[in-house]
Amino acid sequence: MARTFFVGGNFKANGSIKSIQGILDNLNGAKLDPNTEVVIAPPSIFLLTTAEKASNGVKVSAQNVFHKPDGAWTGELTTKMLVEHGIEWVILGHSERRTLFHETSELVADKTKAALDAGLNVILCIGETLEERDAGKTLDVCCSQLKAVADKIQDWSKVVIAYEPVWAIGTGKVATTEQAQEAHEGIRQWLSSSVSADVAAATRILYGGSVTEKNCKDLATQPDIDGFLVGGASLKPAFVDIINSKL
Repeated sequence: MARTFFVGGNFKANGSIKSIQGILDNLNGAKLDPNTEVVIAPPSIFLLTTAEKASNGVKVSAQNVFHKPDGAWTGELTTKMLVEHGIEWVILGHSERRTLFHETSELVADKTKAALDAGLNVILCIGETLEERDAGKTLDVCCSQLKAVADKIQDWSKVVIAYEPVWAIGTGKVATTEQAQEAHEGIRQWLSSSVSADVAAATRILYGGSVTEKNCKDLATQPDIDGFLVGGASLKPAFVDIINSKL
């Protein structure tokens, strides 16, 4: 079975009422590839208005969620809150969460399990630093991050993996097409040997890291690249070109 191409837009801590409405107007009125699944992740304060106004098949994701039930967790969102308001997706394990907020792979795994148990879909981010790549540890790092999750979940049908080399996020640097495909192929091989061949064949693996309308078409031709998780470019009109990169 062919894997449905997937393009996610992670707005991070960017946007205003006016700018996000502009992004939505652009997406709602655009001719988007009907064979590509599109999910956007605005800052949490804009989640509800974005979900209310998004159309044209565009779904909405939170950028994070807590792994405990409702309670005394100041500043957090729980899975119950997201589900109650019709938010279907959540991004977990992004390198900024891992580095800036010191989230361990075990915590990311706990969050992933909690999200899946609540019925949410997860965009699970993994990736290596430049030092780790230079040391030849790309797959060791990525597979270690995945193993923490594999140890705690059984069903991968609602998980999309986003391979995001840390050194390429927001830097303007991008992995070459060959580097990206090599990493994606290695991740898929790990899934096959460590989880199951069926999971490996069905799970979508996205590339993220300074994806633009200029490099997306070449990346999209690779057999193990099933889409993109886009950062800064998702705030621009050219995001539509990335969504349509398979056309």
